[in-house]
Amino acid sequence: MNFESSTTAGIDEAGRGCLAGPVFASAVIWPVGLKVKGLNDSKKLNFKKRASLRKKLEKILPKEYWAVGSSSPREIDKLNILQATFLAMHRAIDKLGMEPHLLLIDGNQFKPYRNIPHRCEIKGDSRFQAISAASIFAKTSRDEFMIKAHEKLPEYGWDKNKGYPSLGHKLAMMQFGTSELHRKSFKWKNPQQEFDF
Repeated sequence: MNFESSTTAGIDEAGRGCLAGPVFASAVIWPVGLKVKGLNDSKKLNFKKRASLRKKLEKILPKEYWAVGSSSPREIDKLNILQATFLAMHRAIDKLGMEPHLLLIDGNQFKPYRNIPHRCEIKGDSRFQAISAASIFAKTSRDEFMIKAHEKLPEYGWDKNKGYPSLGHKLAMMQFGTSELHRKSFKWKNPQQEFDF
């Protein structure tokens, strides 16, 4: 692999569809020729495999080659989830130790960052290891945040659902109301509308 000629950064996010917690994004500059076995879209991997791959990536990649950014629930409510996701991505790119010459974005939309060229790639997290690595860093960082938040607010079960709209999470919201980490602008279906209690 060639670190000196690395100019492409993969970008991915985690947590867009959650009811609570920030949206996270990661930017990863990928060395030319590097192949990491088992690296795939983080959503296709279990918690243990993601953690293992993150440790492997941290050993392989220089610290300036990867970074994580986030947007808070309040920023999500103010900007909307799409714009807040772009903000988290920009913050991740800002933290890189060098400026990439090309950004590979997972998905079909992106807000341009400075004058750096970018390409949007549908299902890019399954096709480009740079994006797959970004998905691992974003997802593991967000999971760590939600597990820590669970210690303060255990009633929502964030150690298990990570803020996603599981039945248990929605039942807890009915019982305890929303917290400071809930996205107030998000519409969620009340379980009583889904089930006849």
